[in-house]
Amino acid sequence: MNPPLGDGGMTASVIFAPMTLIEKDRKYIWHPFTQQKNMENPVAVVKGEGTLLFDEAGNSYVDAISSWWVNLHGHGHPYIAEKLYRQALQLEQVIFAGFTHQPAVELAERLLPLLPGNFAKVFYSDNGSTSTEVALKMALQYWWNQGQKQRTKILAFKDAYHGDTFGAMSVSDRSVFTMAFHGLLFEVFFIDTPDAENIQALKVIVDGEAGHIAAFIYEPLVQGAGGIKMYAAPYMDALLAHIKQQEIICIADEVMTGFGRTGKLFAGEYLAEKADIICLSKGLTGGTMALGVTACNSRIYEAFVNDDKYKTFFHGHSFTANPLACTAALASLDLLLRQECLQQIAWLSQQNSAFAATLTDKYCIKNVRYLGTILAFEINSGNDGYLNNIGSVVTQLSMAQGVYLRPLGNTVYIMPPYCTKKEELEKIYNLLNDIIGRYGG
Repeated sequence: MNPPLGDGGMTASVIFAPMTLIEKDRKYIWHPFTQQKNMENPVAVVKGEGTLLFDEAGNSYVDAISSWWVNLHGHGHPYIAEKLYRQALQLEQVIFAGFTHQPAVELAERLLPLLPGNFAKVFYSDNGSTSTEVALKMALQYWWNQGQKQRTKILAFKDAYHGDTFGAMSVSDRSVFTMAFHGLLFEVFFIDTPDAENIQALKVIVDGEAGHIAAFIYEPLVQGAGGIKMYAAPYMDALLAHIKQQEIICIADEVMTGFGRTGKLFAGEYLAEKADIICLSKGLTGGTMALGVTACNSRIYEAFVNDDKYKTFFHGHSFTANPLACTAALASLDLLLRQECLQQIAWLSQQNSAFAATLTDKYCIKNVRYLGTILAFEINSGNDGYLNNIGSVVTQLSMAQGVYLRPLGNTVYIMPPYCTKKEELEKIYNLLNDIIGRYGG
C-alpha cells in the first residue's frame, strides 16, 4: 500500500503559472534580422485595425512602415477579409502545373495592362526574393536557349538589395546581409547609381563587359533595404537606353516600389525606358499574405516556346498562384484603383513634400529625401549603415510614443499605409521632430 502524499495527510501540489506568449516565443521562435544574444522581448501583437497595431496590454501603435512595406490599405481590411473567406470555401490550393483557376487568370489579366511596359506573361511565385530568382533564371536561360552561352554575368547597382535567397543575395551589394556567404555568391558587375557626374563613365563600364552580361537588375529610383537611397529618373533613362543598345535584358525589381509607394502605381512610370522583366510582391496582396509575380515581355517568353524540351523553364513552387493569395491581390487591386485611394496616395505625397521642406535646416540630420509616400533621412551619429545602434534606440523612442518605426541603422524612414489619417500622420511627423530634437535639432 502506498503511503499518503505530503505531511500529516495533506496533499502536496505545485502550481505552475502558464507561460506567457512572450515566454513561449523566446522558447520556440527564431526571429528574422535579430541578433539572438541579449535579444529584447518582441511585442506581442494581438490585433491590427487600419493603421494601428494593438499589443496584448492594449497599447496601440501607428504602423508607420506598413509592417515591412507590405500593408497598403490598413490591417484587417473587411473587403479583403470577406473575399478571402468566400474563396477559402471554394478553393484554397491546387497544383499550378497542369491546372489553373479563376483568381490566377483574372489577376494576370488585370495586372498586365497596369504594368509600366509591354509585358505579356505572368509567372507566379511565393514572395519578393523568389520573384527576383525567377527573373534572373529567365534572363540567364533566355541566352542559353538562344545558344549564346557566353552571356552569364549580371549587372547590378551598389547598395542593391534583392532578397535573401542565393541568387537574390548574389545580385545584392556585398554587405552585412550577405557577409557570411560572399565566397559562395556568383560574380556580379556592380556599378554606382547614375548621376550627372558619372553617367558617361557608367556607359564605358557597360560597353567593356556587354558581351558577357545577360541582364541588368535594378530597383527603380529607390533602393529599399540598402538604405532608402534615391536617384534621378533622367540619368537612369540614359543608362537604360545605353544598356538596351547592347541587348542586355533589363529587370525592374519593384517589390517595394510597386503599387503606389512612389506616388505613381509603379516607379517605372517615371522612366521612359521600360524593363523587359518586372518583379512584384509586398503590396501585391495589400500585405495580407505572401505572393510573388514575375512578368516578362514577349521577347523573353518566346525564347522558351520551342519543341526542344530542354528549353523549358523548369521552375516552380508548391504554392505557385495560390488561389487565396491571388484573391487577396485582386481585392487589393480593387481598393488601390478606387479614386479615394489614389487621392490618398497623392495627399500623402504632398504632405511628405511639405514636411521634408521643414527639415532642411536641421544640422543633426542629413540627406532628407522623399518620393511619393516614402520619406527618409540619416541621423548624424557615428558611421552610416545598418549596424549603427541608433536604429534600435529610435524604435524604442517611437514605440513609447505609440508609433512603430524600424530604422535601417541610422537611416530613419516612414512608409505608412494609404489609409493613414491626418492626425495619425501628424503624430508620425511630431515623433520625427522629437527624435531630431533629441539629437540636437
